[in-house]
Amino acid sequence: MENLKIAAKEPEDLRLFDVPLHRVGVGRLHAFIEKTALEGTKALILNVNIHCMVLSFKNAWMREILNQAQMIYCDGDGVKAGLRILGMDTPPKVAFTRWIWDLAAFAERKQLRLFLLGAKPGIAEKAGACLKARFPKLEIAGVHDGYFKKEGPETEDVIRQINASDANILIVGFGMPIQERWLYDNWHKIDVNIFLPGGAVLDYASGMLGQAPRWMIQWHLEWLFRIYEDPKRLFWRYAYDIPVFFSKILLTKAVRVLGREK
Repeated sequence: MENLKIAAKEPEDLRLFDVPLHRVGVGRLHAFIEKTALEGTKALILNVNIHCMVLSFKNAWMREILNQAQMIYCDGDGVKAGLRILGMDTPPKVAFTRWIWDLAAFAERKQLRLFLLGAKPGIAEKAGACLKARFPKLEIAGVHDGYFKKEGPETEDVIRQINASDANILIVGFGMPIQERWLYDNWHKIDVNIFLPGGAVLDYASGMLGQAPRWMIQWHLEWLFRIYEDPKRLFWRYAYDIPVFFSKILLTKAVRVLGREK
């Protein structure tokens, strides 16, 4: 594949603080991925959680790539809670750390090739091996760790490897916002159909990080489990992002209520 045209953007279902969102679950995501691959076009599929929203408050480039994306799904209970406070219909939550297995099954059925990019050396290979152990006919087009310079010759070499792999789906796991910035700078040079930033998804797929118990998922406490699993990376992020996000939500709600009372 080379010089792929950019796919048409899916009409947004709602907008929160200048960030578009689509009310999509796994089924609609898979349908869009298949359509994009069959048409031979390329599309950014990004995800939104509280951390992403807070980053978009501060960074114009983050808002820009979110508005460039062909599809954006919700990957956070906090965003859903914020939307409910504002009286907006909430999209389904799609947690990539669990969706990765459904995505692999779908890719195996549709003969779509995955390239796994990110995490520490050896993790992407292990994630690929775990995915293939469950789905033997899944094609892993290539793997590469995330420990390279995100600009210059090292990035250009990684891009050449991806383009030579003939992959359909590129999963990028550098963590937010490094992965989004890298895609913002480079996705137009990469010839795959689907771009999926996934944070620590390769660590989860490889078994390096565990999955939250079902009861925690049902009670919307998956974020607490993630802090337990990775406190060094996530504790201060959550401690800062949650108050910032919900203070903006509550201020917006107050302005709306006072506006109606006049």
